Amino acid sequence: MENAKKYPGQLVFGLDIGTRSIVGTVGYKKDESFIVVAQTFKEHDTRAMLDGQIHDIGKVAGTIQAVKERLEEKTGRKLENVCIAAAGRVLKTIQIHTDYEWDEEKTVTEEDIFTLHSMATEEAYKKFLNDNDSDVKFYCVGSSVVHYYLNDFAISNLKDHKAKKIGVDMIATFLPDDVVDGLYKAVEMAGLTVANLTLEPIAAIELAIPERFRLLNIALVDVGAGTSDISITKDGTIIAFGMIPVAGDSLTEAVARHCMVDFNAAESIKRKAGDEETVTYEDIMGLTQTITAKELEEVLRQPVEEMTTLVADKIKELNGDKPVGAVFVVGGGGKIPGYTQALSKKLSIAPERVALRGKEVMQNIIFEDEEMEQNSLLVTPLGICLDFYKENNNFIYVNFNNENVKLYNNRKLTVMDAAMQTDFPTNGFFPKSGKELNFTVNGKKRIVRGESGEPAVITVNKLPANLHTPIKENDIISVKESTAGAPGKTEIGLLPEYKSSISVIVNGAKVELPKFASVNGQLQSEYYSVLDGDNIEFLDYYSVAQIEKFMDIELEPGSICMVNNKEADEDTKVYENFEVSFEISDRLPVTATEDNGITPDSISDDKEENEKNEEVTAEKPVGVQSIQILVNKMPVTMSGKEKYVFVDVFNYISFDLSKPQGVIVTTLNGRDAGYMEELKSGDVVEIYWRKPE
Repeated sequence: MENAKKYPGQLVFGLDIGTRSIVGTVGYKKDESFIVVAQTFKEHDTRAMLDGQIHDIGKVAGTIQAVKERLEEKTGRKLENVCIAAAGRVLKTIQIHTDYEWDEEKTVTEEDIFTLHSMATEEAYKKFLNDNDSDVKFYCVGSSVVHYYLNDFAISNLKDHKAKKIGVDMIATFLPDDVVDGLYKAVEMAGLTVANLTLEPIAAIELAIPERFRLLNIALVDVGAGTSDISITKDGTIIAFGMIPVAGDSLTEAVARHCMVDFNAAESIKRKAGDEETVTYEDIMGLTQTITAKELEEVLRQPVEEMTTLVADKIKELNGDKPVGAVFVVGGGGKIPGYTQALSKKLSIAPERVALRGKEVMQNIIFEDEEMEQNSLLVTPLGICLDFYKENNNFIYVNFNNENVKLYNNRKLTVMDAAMQTDFPTNGFFPKSGKELNFTVNGKKRIVRGESGEPAVITVNKLPANLHTPIKENDIISVKESTAGAPGKTEIGLLPEYKSSISVIVNGAKVELPKFASVNGQLQSEYYSVLDGDNIEFLDYYSVAQIEKFMDIELEPGSICMVNNKEADEDTKVYENFEVSFEISDRLPVTATEDNGITPDSISDDKEENEKNEEVTAEKPVGVQSIQILVNKMPVTMSGKEKYVFVDVFNYISFDLSKPQGVIVTTLNGRDAGYMEELKSGDVVEIYWRKPE
């Protein structure tokens, strides 16, 4: 421009696009001060905005254009970039608590804290989607940590502490896409480009509650035309945002009804009553009327009562159902007589702790035009400008897995932000464990965890990246989802209990019998693959039949089994250290007169056969003898008994039965042997383990 002026710093143009008017501010920062070089405002000619939301984009763009041109004339500069704020009315805030837990204690790293933040933000977004039945797309435009927790105890910093569980209380704020698009479109139609987008509550708090005051539990109420926006600070941070859709316009409507004038005339009466004792106006009948400031205060008493009740209730809701320590009020609606006093009563706090914030918060604001009025109306417009230096936010587009994604750019964007906006699941980044195998052993629950899978493969612009990798406009992000590992698996033989055994004495020799596994009532071998839900029991006994089978014992006719010197049958249970012996029966032959199915005709007349039967059934004295046999090609002398059976060999050789190494093989003279077969001198015996195929 021909009359362009020179300034010692970069000019920042901020627009407060309000329901009743648009305020434009231009200035620059010098050291710790902000120098305001020009400011102007213009009311909307029609109600093109309602409750902080644009209804007529073209008319709002026209008002922006008019404000822009006035400021260009004052500054002598062409204004092309502008900072704006989204109204608190459209913000949706979610408060969430999230825990992150490990199987065992570990040192907390920055990666762990980042993961916790991501989990909390995603949970807040899911909760928001569940609570929101609109089809409108929302963006997460900010999140604040309220408290950290270390093993359920509050702590200020998690890093480097040891913990099994960490947690966070967080608030996340979401903004609808249609509101953002409306603002951007109106600004573009006015010939401007958005340089920074903030939120009206954040802009107001930037100036009204400096960071040194945010340790205190304070509420900021920005009473605009269509909405009353509320922010809460505590412990050094903003802990909540809120809004009620009642503000200055509801008071103007009350004046219009009482004075019988249109909305614009009522707004004029309301403002004049703040400066004049008596206001003269013309009603809709064309009659001249007057009203005193005192009368108008009485007219507005009930609407103010209703409005402050809603504000007080919202403050307490956002602050954990209790009042704050103090309230700062900004915005034109808060200047109505009686507003701060009514609010203090509703919150049950001292009247002096509910106050308008205006000139007193502007110590670091310098106005080149001394005629500019320094009051609560300027807090939000100035905060919009100051936020430019702090955040410099805007919306950008990136490509995530071939999908164009629009993101609110707070200059802190990472791959995780883009993933969340596309509803990419958080667990899609981290290795997934295979399905657990759940079963019981002797009545106690047992779990075999699945194997860990592979983490997600992330690239940004084809370069290796991770969740923390910063992203910018037009970046191309690719995420190949993590995989799940193999499911948990085990076999009977791999269970610790399988190694246990039962020691019993069989025919004088100690034998180690591995415990049987009963799976769902069925005996299974060591190679059985355990299935989910199996009920496994390791029995602490053997039946006589199981001992016979394990030792490959084939009983000769007339043999009996004794367990602890008592006659036993096949089902008799044999426990640890029991003695078992298999003997030739000394009972007399069964006679034909017994009802056992044997008849005289069935008894052989052959003398030789009868003599054999007598040898089996009749006790015959035999002297102690010794025999020589070969066992595994080594000579063995057996002595001290009347006769010897195969199982006696184990008393003369070193063969460990306590640690089974497969299937035991026993041969006598080249054929399979029975454990109770009688041995004679010269017999050749082989005993060895055969591994399963």
